[in-house]
Formats: sequence, C-alpha cells, structure tokens
Amino acid sequence: MADSVTTRLAALGIALPASSAPVANYVPFHVVDGWVYVSGQLPVTDAGLACTGRLGAELDVAAGAEAARLAALQVIAKLADACGGDLDRVERIVRIDVFVASTPDFFDQPLVGNGASDLLVQAFGDAGRHTRNAVGVAVLPRNAPVEIAAVAKLKG
Repeated sequence: MADSVTTRLAALGIALPASSAPVANYVPFHVVDGWVYVSGQLPVTDAGLACTGRLGAELDVAAGAEAARLAALQVIAKLADACGGDLDRVERIVRIDVFVASTPDFFDQPLVGNGASDLLVQAFGDAGRHTRNAVGVAVLPRNAPVEIAAVAKLKG
C-alpha cells in the first residue's frame, strides 16, 4: 500500500525501535473491544534510555520534543505489537497523555508534547490527529524527561 504507515515511516527515515519491556509490574498494552490502551512509554531506543533530566533545568524545549518523539516511537512499536505488525489496522490515535518532568517555572509542556504529536500525524496521517494532555510533573521513572501513554482504535 503506497500510503501505509510503514511507508510513511520509511519515507521519514524512521525504523521502529525494538518494543521495550515493562520496567515494573504492568503490561505494555491491552486490547479491549478494538481499543488499544498503551501504558506510559519513555524515550527508549535500542541503546536504552535516550536522555535524562528535567525540562527547565538540564534540558531545553528542543531536547524535550525529541524525547517526546522517541517516546511516541515506543507507542507506535507497542501498537505494532498489538496489531501483529500491521500498523494499517490502526483506525485512529484517539488520545495521548504527555507527562513532562519539569521545573516549577517551566511552562512549555505543550511544545514538548508536539514532538510526539507531530510524529503521530506524520506516521498515521489524518488518523494520527488526537486529543492530548501535556502536563508538568516533578519526576518520572528512571529520571526520564517525558512519558507518553496512548489510546488508539483498531479497524473492524
């Protein structure tokens, strides 16, 4: 299919990372009646956690947006697992929640979240347009700067 998610990712020069394993007692996703609920994902690459720190202290908006993009890649990897590798089964990315580890005076969480949102729209086209929360938090697991959870709807 010329306009498949896999084709779009390849055109962007993006290869999905290996789907990371949970770091605690939870499952990476659940599929319930065609809905996929993806647990919070960190900016993990095949080499491990890509970066650490808080926005407004160790990291700036550009670094945070890149971390959000990497966390969104993990979301896509979990969706691929949920779909048996066929990302074209994703009808819509319905919602993402972006948690940004940040200092009390950092107010650009939505700009950080755009790193994830932009990638999801690039990968899924119009089906990647979603509702979103982008909130600041004091700390995240493993000192990650960003964590992203998602809800998607599958076709049929």
